[in-house]
Amino acid sequence: MPGGMEWVLIALVVLLLFGGKKIPELAKGLGSGIRNFKKAVKEDDDDVALKSEEKSEDKKVEDKKVETKPAETTADTKHV
Repeated sequence: MPGGMEWVLIALVVLLLFGGKKIPELAKGLGSGIRNFKKAVKEDDDDVALKSEEKSEDKKVEDKKVETKPAETTADTKHV
């Protein structure tokens, strides 16, 4: 990890390369990119959580269907 003098040297090089007017525009673009990335990650996490909830609800419905099927089949076999 760079120390204090290294950060000063890096800042001077960036200032020389891009100039004082361009640096705020670059920082704004970087901040916007980070914000969009975090938003996309959060939306992806929400989608994953929603899908897992749907799967657990589907499993509960399937379990209820399985419980009712044996009773129906036993009633059908008694008539045979």
